[in-house]
Amino acid sequence: MRYSLIFLLFISINGISQWKSFKISVRGDTLNRMDMKDMRQGPWVIKVPALRGERGYEEEGVFQNDNKEGVWKQYAENGVKLAEENYRWGKLDGKQYYYTNNGGLLREESWRAMDPRVLYDTVDVYDLIDPTKVRERVVVKNEGYSMKHGKWTYYDPSEGTVTSTETYRLNKLQTDMDHFMTDDDLKPLNNNANTKNVKSDTASKAKAKPQAVIEYEKKNSNKKKVRVRDGATGY
Repeated sequence: MRYSLIFLLFISINGISQWKSFKISVRGDTLNRMDMKDMRQGPWVIKVPALRGERGYEEEGVFQNDNKEGVWKQYAENGVKLAEENYRWGKLDGKQYYYTNNGGLLREESWRAMDPRVLYDTVDVYDLIDPTKVRERVVVKNEGYSMKHGKWTYYDPSEGTVTSTETYRLNKLQTDMDHFMTDDDLKPLNNNANTKNVKSDTASKAKAKPQAVIEYEKKNSNKKKVRVRDGATGY
């Protein structure tokens, strides 16, 4: 029995020795591990103190090679969940949920992380009417951050009802008339595309705004802008 305890103790010390620093939770779990290359690994709990009127909060999730990965949750100091985010390659990816300090759902975002190993990525674009249908595939230059891509939904936190929705296609707000709020320089893959036609089409877009865009701007001119991020993380 004595030799078994010595053997287990040796395994424990050997496992801990691979970390430059770490913390032990009240349950005995190893948290906030920093490896010998100063990279964050495994489960982490990060506490952010209150500062300049902003409330403090705590977030928890997993790091892989210093990048956030998978589900991360954020809590207020009173334990109320403020956010549930999904990460890939250290960037926002997929559905993100944000809540008020009272726990009511405030908004739901949709992001697309870019693979850092490639210079260009191919992204599916879904139909506005039928979200299960892929309309086209576009090639996107990798700028090193996440892109707003998909449906965003805003809620009345007290009632739980939807107040408005937006659809983004690779960082560009898409209207019901299938127009974009900014110039769209992303084109579907087409080896037979005529360069002259592309230039003339871009020029015609720059001359006049579509009626749907004018109506959208008029409708939302007095709305409070929602502050969002580019999907990148860092400390």
